[in-house]
Amino acid sequence: MSSYRIKSGDTLSHLAQRHNTSVSALMKANPQIKNADLIYAGKSLNIPGSRDSFESGSAGSAGGATAGGSSGGAQGVQGPNSSGPGTRGPKGSPFDIASQHLNKNASSLKLEKNGVGADMEDWVPNNVNCANFVSAVLEQSGQISDAQHDNSVMGLMAKLDRDPNFKRIDLRDAKPGDVVSMKTNGGQHVVMFAGWKDGKPTFIGSNNVNSDGSQRVTISSMNYPIMAVHQYQG
Repeated sequence: MSSYRIKSGDTLSHLAQRHNTSVSALMKANPQIKNADLIYAGKSLNIPGSRDSFESGSAGSAGGATAGGSSGGAQGVQGPNSSGPGTRGPKGSPFDIASQHLNKNASSLKLEKNGVGADMEDWVPNNVNCANFVSAVLEQSGQISDAQHDNSVMGLMAKLDRDPNFKRIDLRDAKPGDVVSMKTNGGQHVVMFAGWKDGKPTFIGSNNVNSDGSQRVTISSMNYPIMAVHQYQG
């Protein structure tokens, strides 16, 4: 999700074409717009991505993560054969909460009336829910507030940077439930660390694994360059 400041002469149809999306997706991403033919210069417009650009463990550069988890790919990082306990918030473990929704489609999860589904925002397109899902899980664990919920990877990363309860760490020091933001070929993706398997890191999140490009909650390995790993310290 990115932001665009509307200019004089812009129309939703032209902006949809320019940003490789649709008028319908723009309307869903901007519920304040009631009439597709009426937008105002100077106002900000949320631009949904065409997808979260997730391809399961098949793209990105390999290499070790540096201190702070700010660069390098996940593939080359070696860890223990098994994982210790994950982080916990005041209301529980984010990893345990996320695991309860394994194999659920984002489209159906968002319709649930309580828990993670209730905290996810319904208007977010079904192929770009990675930050929506992670934010909702963190809310359910009590690690962030409703006001900190963010549907963009960069927005969530910035909010965690400002939160004194979170600290950037190296992937080698990650615990299940830590937030991992990655740079992909087409943008960004955010998941949570799911533990080490045979010395390799695994991740849980809302991923573009369905045949139609929509997302489902899965656990997998990935080897994208890592922008940040945030660990809850509260």
